Amino acid sequence: MSPDLRRHRGAHPQDGDFFAAGQLPVLRTAASELSWLLTRGYSMKGTLKLVGDRYTLTDRQRLAISRAACSDQSKEQRARTLISSDDVAGKDLIVDGFNLLITIEAALSRGLLIICRDGCIRDLSSVHGSYRSVDETERAIKLIGEAIKTLQPISVRWMLDRPISNSGRLAKRIRDAARREEWNWTVEVVFNPDAEISASERIVISSDSHVLDESARWLNFNSLLIEKQLDQSWLIDLSC
Repeated sequence: MSPDLRRHRGAHPQDGDFFAAGQLPVLRTAASELSWLLTRGYSMKGTLKLVGDRYTLTDRQRLAISRAACSDQSKEQRARTLISSDDVAGKDLIVDGFNLLITIEAALSRGLLIICRDGCIRDLSSVHGSYRSVDETERAIKLIGEAIKTLQPISVRWMLDRPISNSGRLAKRIRDAARREEWNWTVEVVFNPDAEISASERIVISSDSHVLDESARWLNFNSLLIEKQLDQSWLIDLSC
């Protein structure tokens, strides 16, 4: 396997065709049908194949609708536990590090972003066991830090996945930025951050579906940041 030498986390070369305006009605219908089946207890894997085959979707399109869709039960649960940005002041935050950072890197790189059924904005990037910083990484960290600062939390705890290569280097980079800017952040590299984030009493910053379904409180931070600071991002609405 050749090394990942990308300098940006931008769009796939064929995304302009796969997600052109003419494709969106079919993708919205597919995402809606996928959500309908998930609501009735069908598994994501089998249902995604069924819906994807029905509409002859590409792998990228299938990935998009899988990230956009969710069951009614998950949508309602996430709506119940969602908090307002006004409620963060004086509270502690916990950040799903790779999840947040990669989405903002993608936004800065003009990668495709999806407005999903639960109100989150998600990207189509995948880490696949290895993370590589891109040209937008430093700017993404700074944008995130400045936006979090305006929320006035007491402290911010970042969680990164130890099994992902280069997580230690990224942790140092985030710590260095926090030290320079005097942000009250800690950065931890652990084997199962999803479990620790979901079990935390802190307010969660994540758009990971499994994390959100298990979290007591969460803030839709990446959507707030993208809508306020990155309004030129490439967004498609599959919220069905």
